[in-house]
Amino acid sequence: MGRSVYLLVNRDKPQVREVIDDVRALIEKHGTIVHEAHTRGEDITDTHGADLFVVLGGDGTILGQTRRTESLHLPIVGVNFGRLGFLAEFNHEAFERHAERIIGGGPLTIEDRLMLSVEVYTNGDRVFEGESLNDAVITAGPPFRMIEIGVTIDGEGGPTLKGDGVIVSTPTGSTAYNVSAGGPIVAPGLDAMTITPIAAHSLAFRPIVVDANTTIDLQIVHANAVENCDPGTPGCMGTTLVLDGQEMHPLSGGERVRIRESTRELKLVQNPEMGYWKTLIQKLHWAVPPSRPDGA
Repeated sequence: MGRSVYLLVNRDKPQVREVIDDVRALIEKHGTIVHEAHTRGEDITDTHGADLFVVLGGDGTILGQTRRTESLHLPIVGVNFGRLGFLAEFNHEAFERHAERIIGGGPLTIEDRLMLSVEVYTNGDRVFEGESLNDAVITAGPPFRMIEIGVTIDGEGGPTLKGDGVIVSTPTGSTAYNVSAGGPIVAPGLDAMTITPIAAHSLAFRPIVVDANTTIDLQIVHANAVENCDPGTPGCMGTTLVLDGQEMHPLSGGERVRIRESTRELKLVQNPEMGYWKTLIQKLHWAVPPSRPDGA
């Protein structure tokens, strides 16, 4: 009979629209599509009896669907129609090659990916909560002056960061904004979080890696605000908390952001043709030496 599939389709991508009929036919050949939905929409609370999600899009699509389906705990098969494909491990051709095993009921290699639980407190009251798979970022925002953030780790006061903000990332997110800001690449199987400053006004503020059981508190000492502008209006946010580059919440001086390991994990179906280090080399060109002008 094969597996039952909940198909999530990013119809905003032209490449997806071109192959969707072929993908549907491929899934129905080996299993059953119990429901299909656009990747934009409300949170999904009903699996319709599915055994797994198949998501057509890219890494950004996977990030969005991870939060959208967070209460359902089903494995996700990502079929990449984006650029990198760190989370969406299968391209269209690889999915075709492995569809019989994935959809037909063969053994799956599933990797659990750590997620972050993020809360914002104002005068001790929780005013926001969310989850992220890649990272939680506090960014200075307009008018783009330096902000000031006090860092506390497991209740012990740490340094005060002055700069453009800070990134707290999971191992999955270590190859995203974190690595662009000079943070370390962390293997996805580690239970850890990375704290990386953004343009710190100090030569001595280096990124650190802490255990995933750690509680990180980020006290907003000084924030930016856009004058004569409602923070709820797009483009009017000053200092902002950003989750996975997709969900945003404005921050003000005196507020506290608490970041911990989430009780939930992403269950990601792995492509047997790819490994993490192979992906780093092929897609991020990890440790690739400079080439000569003739390409040698």
